[in-house]
Amino acid sequence: MAKIKLLSIVVPCYNEKATIQKIIDEVMAVDLGDTKKEIIIIDDGSEDDGKDILKAMAKNNKAIKLIFQKVNQGKGAALKRGIMESSGDVVVIQDADLEYDPLDYKRLLYPIQRGQADVVYGSRFVGGEPHRIIYYRHQVANKFLTMLSNLFTGLNLTDMETCYKMMRGDLARELAPQLRSQRFGFEPEITARIAKSHARVYEIGISYYGRSKEEGKKIGFEDGIKAIWQIIRFNLFS
Repeated sequence: MAKIKLLSIVVPCYNEKATIQKIIDEVMAVDLGDTKKEIIIIDDGSEDDGKDILKAMAKNNKAIKLIFQKVNQGKGAALKRGIMESSGDVVVIQDADLEYDPLDYKRLLYPIQRGQADVVYGSRFVGGEPHRIIYYRHQVANKFLTMLSNLFTGLNLTDMETCYKMMRGDLARELAPQLRSQRFGFEPEITARIAKSHARVYEIGISYYGRSKEEGKKIGFEDGIKAIWQIIRFNLFS
């Protein structure tokens, strides 16, 4: 088993005052044995007063590294910055909205620790973990985008759009400077670049506690249309 000394958790946030404290508490509570955690929070020009919460958390926790974008640039831009600032043996992406459970880190890490995987995707559509039943049309859209991505990449993922993408730190930092998508095109782009790198990709079922629009869900129909173009763009023209 490969020893992973440091896991970098990259957390993009934008106006997440209501959830940021709770998700960071959950991240900190995960017991990874001898593996230490580095939590990189990128505040992407938030307009609420969540910055005060972030500063208070960082003041009392040396594992937290704060990055403040002066203006909102989008999730992709925030993740690119966070990955490039990371130093962990392994990097994982963590949304701040409580939809994903940090307790899944251990299972995501396992194929990398065994030396079998370079990248592990956490799928919301396989496995026996809890899944909130919400918005069938979103599931159909996600599966269509995953299928389209798979046609171009040659991978057989079940959930390309998942937040939980874990990868070797050196690979993540090698790919990050190439990233061009500033907003939600990050998912198809990073998948295309991972496929082109010939990395060994695994997939593991995870829990999913999805939110409704009323609860703050931000992705809509237009983002799905844009994702189709991003899949074509980054597989054929980049």
